[in-house]
Amino acid sequence: MKIVTSLSFQGQCREAFEFYAKVLGGKITAAIPYSDAPPGMPITDEKYKTWLMHCWLEVGDQALMGADMDVDWAPNIGKPKNGFDVTLHTQDKAQAQRWFDQLADGGKAVMAFNETFWSPGFGSLVDKFGVPWMVNTIPAAGWKPTQG
Repeated sequence: MKIVTSLSFQGQCREAFEFYAKVLGGKITAAIPYSDAPPGMPITDEKYKTWLMHCWLEVGDQALMGADMDVDWAPNIGKPKNGFDVTLHTQDKAQAQRWFDQLADGGKAVMAFNETFWSPGFGSLVDKFGVPWMVNTIPAAGWKPTQG
């Protein structure tokens, strides 16, 4: 089984997923615009022609899914995303710091990337697309925080 987070945007899905592919070293394997929808789909307005109805990003054995939505289909799409975070875990603190810095570029750090009582490096942020992220370094066996 694979549990995949699906992210919704308002016309920025392609840009966001290209950014995530670059930051995370992944590959977009599907990017289907509404203009490619089968006949009979109710979404026909020209402004949605280039919006994505489905996007899939593969990163190793993990994935993110996404789509562009408008307020008629998703009434809360314009509100800040809350109640979830896309979370990245690695044993490599330097890699975690790079992910954090790149994802925070143009966005906002919520909790600066630093050592915590549970991790050699952890931080949370909201990226430039409004998506909340947590980046966590998994401690090696026997790791202890420097201050305690």
